[in-house]
Amino acid sequence: MIIVTSTAKSSTTGERADLLESLAKHRYFLRYTVRDLTDEQAAQRTTASELCLGGLVKHVSDVERVWADFIVRGTDAVRAGPADGTGTDNREKEFTLRDDETLADVLDRYAKVAHRTDEIVASLPDLDISHPLPKAPWFEPGSRWSARRVLLHIIGETAQHAGHADIIREALDGSKSMG
Repeated sequence: MIIVTSTAKSSTTGERADLLESLAKHRYFLRYTVRDLTDEQAAQRTTASELCLGGLVKHVSDVERVWADFIVRGTDAVRAGPADGTGTDNREKEFTLRDDETLADVLDRYAKVAHRTDEIVASLPDLDISHPLPKAPWFEPGSRWSARRVLLHIIGETAQHAGHADIIREALDGSKSMG
């Protein structure tokens, strides 16, 4: 049996506890998929995708960080750009494990992002707090997302990429997260 807990205060109950438990479960599967890997393995591409396991963890961490910032700060958080702070689109850096990065460092950063997200959710006065989405072709003009909707998006992204990571890991060395 797998025990999954969030990093939020144990006093979180109801809908918030359910959302955080679901997110914690998917975070666990992503982290479990990269267990026992060297930095070289975590940086290796094993499929036609540009993604590697270390890059997937970085991407999921960055997505969660940006959307948690959106819950707190609104639209400007999403417009802020990539996590590297350059203000330019460096997607190739986001999806790879660079020579100056280790899997341990990436996982540590992800743990800190997760803790912050959980604390934000636990302390929100209301999950219905919403902000307008930035202008982008993939968002309906004038749309708003509530904190609840953002959390569901983070859960979906994490689950999707945990599954993708499982495929990459199986191609790498035959290991599976489940089964």
